[in-house]
Amino acid sequence: MDLMDRFDQILMRERDIPYTAVSPPSGMLWEWLVMPQGLSNAPATFNRCVTKLLRSVRDFAPSYFDDVFVHSRNMDGKTDVEVHRYHVRRVLTLLREHKFFANLN
Repeated sequence: MDLMDRFDQILMRERDIPYTAVSPPSGMLWEWLVMPQGLSNAPATFNRCVTKLLRSVRDFAPSYFDDVFVHSRNMDGKTDVEVHRYHVRRVLTLLREHKFFANLN
């Protein structure tokens, strides 16, 4: 499962927004409200956020940056498919609760 627009899903802390300001030739001032990809700590911050978010399901859904790997085995008399469907739903529910979105294509 791939998380959509990974860095765009992390809001900047309000006090850090002025540090992201850029001024193009038009003279306007632009500030990032979401984490831009060019920040040196952006990948580590994103990875830490996703890892913390998925901590409760890490036994069957480890993550690597914006990729979440859901794996399942049959248990308690349920088939692999039933267990996998349950695991995928748990991961998607967690993501939705925290306003993260997966690219399901």
